[in-house]
Order: sequence, then C-alpha cells, then structure tokens
Amino acid sequence: MVSSHPAWLLARSERPQTQTNLNKPNEKDAEIVINADASPSQNGHSDEKRVEVTYPEGGLQAWTTVFAIWLIQFSTFGYTNAYGVFNDYYVRIYMEGKYSSSTVSWIGSMQLWLVMSSGIISGRLYDLGYFYHLLIGGSIIFVFSLFMLSLAHPGEFYQIFLAQGVGAGLGIGLIYVPGIAVVSQYFYRRRTLAMAVVASGSGVGAALQSIMLNKLFQRLGFHTTVRISAAFNAGLLCIGILRSRTRLSPTPPKDSNLLRHMKVFFREPQYVAVVLGTFFNLMGLFFPTFFLQLNANQKRIMSESLAFYLLPVMNASTVIGRVIIPMMVPVLGIFNIVTPSVFICVILIFCELAVTSAGGYFVVAVLYGVFWGAYVGMFAPMVGSLAKTDSEIGARMGICFTFNS
Repeated sequence: MVSSHPAWLLARSERPQTQTNLNKPNEKDAEIVINADASPSQNGHSDEKRVEVTYPEGGLQAWTTVFAIWLIQFSTFGYTNAYGVFNDYYVRIYMEGKYSSSTVSWIGSMQLWLVMSSGIISGRLYDLGYFYHLLIGGSIIFVFSLFMLSLAHPGEFYQIFLAQGVGAGLGIGLIYVPGIAVVSQYFYRRRTLAMAVVASGSGVGAALQSIMLNKLFQRLGFHTTVRISAAFNAGLLCIGILRSRTRLSPTPPKDSNLLRHMKVFFREPQYVAVVLGTFFNLMGLFFPTFFLQLNANQKRIMSESLAFYLLPVMNASTVIGRVIIPMMVPVLGIFNIVTPSVFICVILIFCELAVTSAGGYFVVAVLYGVFWGAYVGMFAPMVGSLAKTDSEIGARMGICFTFNS
C-alpha cells in the first residue's frame, strides 16, 4: 500500500525513537533521532547497518535556509512559470509575425525540459556533496543567459532559443533539485510544511515577475526589461546562496553506479507508478502557464492591460495550493491530495478552451492556480517519500524529473 505520511522518509524509515513535545514554548531543542536504513546494495536490498540521523525540526539556521531557498525558487522556477508573458510578447510583437505560437512555445518547452532533465545530474552531484558548486554554477549560467537574451534581435528565433531555452533552462536545472533537497536535512516531522513554504517561492516569484515584465515591456522595451530582470534575480540569488547552509555530511551510497541505482529504483512498483503518472501529468498541465495570457489576447475578450493580470492571478493562487492544501496531508495523505488535484486541473484546462468572457478567464485562472499549486507543492515530497535514506533523495528526484522532462 502506498504510504500517506507527509514526510519523505516516513514511507520507509522507522518512527522516531525519541518523541519531543514541540509545543513547549520554552523548549529549544526539538531534535528527533531517526534510525534510517543504509543505502541499497547492488541487489536492491538494504544493508543491515543502520545510521542514526538527527533532525533539529526548526531553529534559526533551519528557517534561514528555508527562506534562502525560497528566494532561489522565487528567482529561478518563478521565472520559468512566468514564461507565458514572454510567449505572448514574442508571438504578438517581438517575432514580428514570422513564427506561430506553437513554434515560439518551443523556447519555453526547451527551458522546462532542461530544468527537469538536469535533475539526473544535479541530484547525483548533490548526493556527492556538491551543493554549493551547483548553486553557484547554475546561478552564473542563468544570469549570464538572461543578459545574453537581452542582446537578442527582434525576429531572431535561434538567438532567443539558445539564450532563454537552452542557457536559462540549464542554469535553473542545476539549481532546482539541490535547492529542494537541502531542506530535508533540517526537518522530519515538519518536512511537508517546510517544503510547502519553499514551493510557495516559485508561485510568488512567478506572480510578481509576471507583473514586472508586463509593465516594463510596455514602458522600457524588451532589451532594458530583460537586463533589469537579470540584475534583480542575480541579487536575490546572491542572498539565497549566502544564507543557505547544508547540515549533514554527504553520505553517497556505497554503490555509486547511477544505472545500477536506476535498476533498483525501477524494481519498486510505487516508484514506477509515480514516474509514469507524473510523466503523463506534466505533458499537459503546463498549458495554461504558456498560453493563458496569449489565448485571452487573441480572443480579444478583454483589454491587453487586463489580460496581463491573468498569469499573476494564477501564479498568486498557486501559493494557496502550495501552502494551505499540504496542511491536510497528515489527515488525507499525499497521494489522496495529488490525484483529485490533477483531475480538477484537467477539467479546468478544457474549461479554459471554451471560456468566452473575462470573468470566466479569471475564475479559471484562480481555480487552476490553487489545484496546480497543490500538485506542484506535493510533487517533490511525493517522490521523496519513496526514498529509503536521505542519500537517495537527490538521485530519486533527479531520475524522476529526467524521465518526466
């Protein structure tokens, strides 16, 4: 039976041996101890040796790291979720009518593919202890690519594709998995809450950056707007990198062969079901992120100035889904939240195609944001709940993201 526990390790690890009352106001030490299984061996079975892992369950450094990763999510995946603004601007203005919306969408598709597929590399390197290398290297690539994007000429598809699709996608991909995984070093019982807070960063970032980009495109034009956004995100990334901290020494599995680990993971029916399910889900669930604003403008059922707020409203609504809905995980379980959220998102996508009024578009934007946010917020904990030890989290997430890309 699939585990419904909210924390990543609850599906496989033993319960804590020491129970601490987290509600005591004057009790600073909320640390709990977990006896986690060792890494799987080549034959797929866990070794007999058990490793004692402690989780502080909060504290200044823990929540500072959560905030730091929140800023990184704001800048990186928030920028990815704001791509609908670029897609609308490219199709209607910057590509000068040379390319169709389906062709232009390849820019965002390539970016998203690299964000996800890079996880198989970044997840593995994170497990080996290269956390800061990935954050710094990915940030440099991301910011450099945005400055290169600002030099792209109107109507030159290949320049925009290379800078935004390939460069920015690769940079974000190197950052995404390590940023999420490091939070698991501080939390066991409160891991779902911490992950929900981190995930809300991309929703807030997408909402605010969508507004910023739309307004600045009108006032300053493409080149200056992209340079401002590059400098803005560079500053946030610097703060995030400086304030984030790893807590545990890297404990890579004894068997470092990634292909062998893939064979072990894919012998687990639960893991295979999650990978296949998310593969089919992500094939269509990013549709509103790319096309909601463009479709509203092309149907001419509202003014451009009003259509500009569709993406910010949708992305702001994801914060509700990312933070509020995960609070029901201890009662309902991760999979019992993810499944209906996906079905509702599918229904709303078909509703968006039939909407003919401005009010209808905003209703779809709000509802889709809530349930899309719930799915995205539960995605990483859902995959991580199948890990036997923390040393597997990066690899499992990276492999899953790569297959889903």
